[in-house]
Amino acid sequence: MKKYWKSLTELKNGENSVPDQPMPKGNLEQILDIFDKNESGSKSNRRDFLKLCGFSLAISTVVASCENSVQKAIPYLIKPEEITPGKANYYASSFAKGSDYCSILIKTREGRPIKIEGNDLSGVTNGGTSSRVQASVLDLYDTSRYKHPKKGNQKLAWEELDETVKKELNRLKNANEQVILLTSSVYSPSTINVIQKFIAQYPNIKWVQYDSQSGSALIQANEMCFGKAGIADYRFDYADRIVSFDADFLGTWLMPVEHIRQYTKKRKLCNGNTSMSHHTQIESRLSLTGSNADKRIPVKPSEQKLLIVQLYNEILKLAGKEVYSTSIASADIQNTAKDLWSHKGKSLVVSGSKDTSVQVIVNAINFELENYGSTLRVDKQLHTYQANDSDMNQLLEDMKSGKLKGIISYGVNPVFDYQHGNEFASALKKIGFSVAMDEVPNETTALMSFVAPDNHFLESWNDFEPKTNRYSLMQPGIRPLFDTRQFQSSLLSWMGEDSNYLNFIKNHWEKNMYPMQTAYPNFTTFWNHTLQQGVFEPSVKSVFDTKFSLSDMSRLVSQLAKQADNKGVELQLYESIAIGDGKMANNPWLQEMPDPVTKICWDNYLCVSPKQAEEMMLETGDVVELNSQVKLPVYVLPGQAYNTVAVATGYGRQVCGVVGKNVGVNVNSLLQSNDDFIGDINLTKTGEKYDLAMTQTHHSMEGRAIVREAGLEEYKKNPSAGNESHHAYENASIYEKPKFPNHHWGLVVDLNSCVGCGACSIACQSENNVPVVGKKEVIRAHEMSWIRIDRYFSGDEFNPDVSFQPVMCQHCDNAPCENVCPVAATNHSSEGLNQMAYNRCIGTRYCGNNCPYKVRRFNWFDYTKADSIPNNLHDVAEMTIDLKRMVLNPDVTIRAKGVIEKCSLCVQRIQEGKLNAKIEGRKVKDGEIKTACQQACPSGAIIFGDLNDKESKLVKETSSKRNYHLLEEIHTLPSVSYLTKIRNKKMNHS
Repeated sequence: MKKYWKSLTELKNGENSVPDQPMPKGNLEQILDIFDKNESGSKSNRRDFLKLCGFSLAISTVVASCENSVQKAIPYLIKPEEITPGKANYYASSFAKGSDYCSILIKTREGRPIKIEGNDLSGVTNGGTSSRVQASVLDLYDTSRYKHPKKGNQKLAWEELDETVKKELNRLKNANEQVILLTSSVYSPSTINVIQKFIAQYPNIKWVQYDSQSGSALIQANEMCFGKAGIADYRFDYADRIVSFDADFLGTWLMPVEHIRQYTKKRKLCNGNTSMSHHTQIESRLSLTGSNADKRIPVKPSEQKLLIVQLYNEILKLAGKEVYSTSIASADIQNTAKDLWSHKGKSLVVSGSKDTSVQVIVNAINFELENYGSTLRVDKQLHTYQANDSDMNQLLEDMKSGKLKGIISYGVNPVFDYQHGNEFASALKKIGFSVAMDEVPNETTALMSFVAPDNHFLESWNDFEPKTNRYSLMQPGIRPLFDTRQFQSSLLSWMGEDSNYLNFIKNHWEKNMYPMQTAYPNFTTFWNHTLQQGVFEPSVKSVFDTKFSLSDMSRLVSQLAKQADNKGVELQLYESIAIGDGKMANNPWLQEMPDPVTKICWDNYLCVSPKQAEEMMLETGDVVELNSQVKLPVYVLPGQAYNTVAVATGYGRQVCGVVGKNVGVNVNSLLQSNDDFIGDINLTKTGEKYDLAMTQTHHSMEGRAIVREAGLEEYKKNPSAGNESHHAYENASIYEKPKFPNHHWGLVVDLNSCVGCGACSIACQSENNVPVVGKKEVIRAHEMSWIRIDRYFSGDEFNPDVSFQPVMCQHCDNAPCENVCPVAATNHSSEGLNQMAYNRCIGTRYCGNNCPYKVRRFNWFDYTKADSIPNNLHDVAEMTIDLKRMVLNPDVTIRAKGVIEKCSLCVQRIQEGKLNAKIEGRKVKDGEIKTACQQACPSGAIIFGDLNDKESKLVKETSSKRNYHLLEEIHTLPSVSYLTKIRNKKMNHS
């Protein structure tokens, strides 16, 4: 061992030293035991030894031109049985961050999580993911995470913290002083059990749940109407008619991953299906959901309540019942009511309103339409939102009055995202005993006396019940990187019980879940199988008689029917699809992800209608002041309702890591009530200009058939509608037609299924080590994304049609990029892939200039620390430090400055699939290999496969009369194709 230590020391002092990287935790105890037996050095020597051991595949890069870089590999002293270097392990788990939930698989390499996949065994998310889920793996390696317990700025040992906290809890208990346990919604059965035991031991503690994006109105409305508090199970896949009042259910409302899968299932035109659900969206801001609607009605936020009342009245008239209001409905509302009535039992009306009265009326509409039991289930509920807004408001009053003497917070940041955050902060400073349990510093934890840092979810054990009788498990993919501890283990410790939360979960499942099944002879078998699957979804009959009963309906309707004042400008706050309520603001992948509708990243901004912009002489980039409180840049958004403006929350973080701090403006304090909007906004043009980072600045197809479209009735008569020119181009070529004797890989995108959510782009970034370039470089059109989602507006700019189209390298069989490269860095493989030899590329960019699809990206700077020449590093997000480099996929080359890079159709996944088939002595099965974008997509819009396999799903889709290629008139012969978008209305092809 001393000889080994000496050689490592020499290596450290040598020219090519091993980078300091945390070693795999699976080997830590064995390494330390051997070291302690052979060394009598100090603790600092012990730390140096661990640093020198490093990661099992530490790499030193030298100036090598076209030569391979030097690699120094330190083998395991004792290799863990489950780890084979170079081969990935997958662990079924769950993603949960506040009200965001997804059943997932954790991909690990040599003990470190590097990628998140969807778990297709889940009956809730069905293998889909979102951009936040995909980006969550990067948060594990966040440099701003708490490293140890703290008292103020002083480091504490866990023993010292536990002793102090228990002493304070017992003192407050004996004095019968009120203490609050403040958490986000908890839908973990075991965690609820822990909290109940904790409160039983300390009866002076009251548990309050707080959600920054509240579902309180839905919960209270269901309790008022059916006597059962909770959020109903919405089934968009059972609905032929959908009407949404400002509910962005494809973007941020409730559970978008599940809703996208359900929604697009009813809009797929395959296997002979020729019917589609019809979706009407009534909203103020052009949301992701509104962008996908068949009919969109832009209105002011204050007008929506009246329209809901009018729709209810029209439904009552059709039912032959007495109406509650004399308000006359518009033709749009009357026609919508008739359409819904003709589809009773197969329709669905939803609202994103935070007004309980509005949600009661929506319940009444769905009840009259006989939707309960089919598209709506009250007996099966969504559990991810549990908070009651009145509890939080009461908590604030208790804090201000001095009634509250202690607070313990977990996973919440009300100082930032609560509408009364400033008041909350002032009251919090006066509380003598406060403990924060969070992963990263935030505006709330900064004001707490103690910090008991929580694990990242990839380091944690837990269980969840996101929907009634739909259970999933969370298991760690790595041991804690820092001196942190799970929230549940901390509560158990402060109760004086065994702090092993895994044992607690097992005991809870043995008592409660194991009796619900009959397939397994003992609990150990049941537990192991469930842990492997990640989900447990028993068939349990739940009987609930849905009887609508509300005697106060007349009063509610009359209140809502009051005509709103349409003269003033109204402000609406909405949740960003990328960073949500701001919890993930320090994630550079999400900050650089463009908003699906506006294509802006690294900022929030004020969406203004074209008409209002014209009246105020505003254009995109002008700065305006709102009510003399905040300044925001303007974005002129087609489809924005006149006399309304909208801005995203979650920005303007002050206590945050280097990525999220001071990005955008915090507007949470503008909303001083539980209403959905603020009226009579005063907008003042300041004369200032502001640069917005946009990945797309031109929004029209200019009459070109880039996204081909047709109406549904037109398509029924002619399956080639909107696609008549397909295969019409038979251009001659001087090159011999390529042949692919083994495989010919290809991909097809169903434009009817793509909703533009962006999950694919973050999945691609995670899988392929795509660098972060920062806001300034995005402004210069230097973004690096391998797959972009183009968004086009067409028709009337005041209420346009919107089209989304994912575009990646088209892998052309007659590729114009290949024949212009002077060093043959880009070439065509025998399996139809357009390849890049990075160490051959000299950066002429001829290929990028010659690519008609503009999908090739050039590294203008050294973003990855792979460049051999000094002083070229451009790292705005600290992505090159050793901790964050742990997220890199070792199967994909890290590119240096001065080379072109692009989509490879995940060639590393193709090779892995081929090798697995070879080992098993068989051919590659259809669907066995999935690209990262395909696997992440919640709608199943992307299909990858072998064009030589005539029985494959890919070939069946490419044989469809809806199939076409981008710019096929220039004869590039792409291996990527698209299916024509079919709209539920007549199309004007002029």
